Formats: sequence, structure tokens, C-alpha cells
Amino acid sequence: MSSEYSALFPFFKSKQGGIMAVSFTLNGKAISFDGDPETPILWVLRDHLDVTSPKYGCGAGLCGACTVHLDGAAIRSCSTPVSVAAGRTLTTLEGLAAKVGKALQDAWIEFDVPQCGYCQTGQMMSAADLLAKKKQPSSDDIKNAMSGNICRCGTYSRIEKAVKRAADKLA
Repeated sequence: MSSEYSALFPFFKSKQGGIMAVSFTLNGKAISFDGDPETPILWVLRDHLDVTSPKYGCGAGLCGACTVHLDGAAIRSCSTPVSVAAGRTLTTLEGLAAKVGKALQDAWIEFDVPQCGYCQTGQMMSAADLLAKKKQPSSDDIKNAMSGNICRCGTYSRIEKAVKRAADKLA
């Protein structure tokens, strides 16, 4: 377990009590993490792999700032142990397919979605997950899919418009 993580959350201890190698694919690259298998994916990404697009927001999987994809599905990396990723594929914002990433980025810019920007990678990862499942989502689909992502700046209506525009660009 990283010393930074242990200092912040001393109540988290490995259930196995040891260190082991966990291998997975991250954004198309084979990775092996030697450490506590109970370490949340977020801390492996940020502290060990220098991937900082997923953000720490709440630590309980409630705000969505840490959203990444595991085998193509959106998960909260702050509350998912790295052992869950063993033999699987993790994707962060940097690893999104170019077409999807570009469509989302362009739509986010067009509708001036980001203000502080803190939640935006999680928002975009949730939007990409939705667009992979539903090519032309309705307003209700978007609201439901994005409901687990908190935007402190309150740009929800712009996020909805941006997701619709990205869907149109991808169609």
C-alpha cells in the first residue's frame, strides 16, 4: 500500500496482508503492479503509474471524479481494489478511442462545460460508457447515466447538451 494512501487512510489494511503482483492492461499497455492487492485502483494509477486524469473526490465511489473503464464499463476507481483488475483492461481518459474522445472533447468545448474542470474526466468517462451502450441516448438516458457524477459547478444542462452533441457526431 502506498505510504501516501496509508497515511491518509490508516483504517485500510490488506485483507491478505501482503504484497503481490497484479497484472493488467492500461490504455493498451501491459502493466504489473507489485503491492497490496487491496490498494484502490485510483491510487495505483496516480501514485505508482503517474496517470492523474482520474481524480480523488470522495473516496467512497459516490461523486464520480475517479471514473475509469474496466473492460469497457465505467467503475469508481477510488473504491475498487486493484486485485479486481487482474488480467483485465483498464482505460482512463487518455486511452479512450480517438473518435469517442475527440467527439466528447469537441462537444465539451462547444458547450463550455468545464468551469473548475475537476469532475470533467469522470464525466467524460461516464458519457463514453453511455455512448458505447446507447448510440442516440434520450435526455432521460443521459440524466440516468450521469447521475452518479457530481459537478460542483452545476453544469449539468451543458453536460447533457454535450453528450447529445457527441452522440450526433459519432452517429
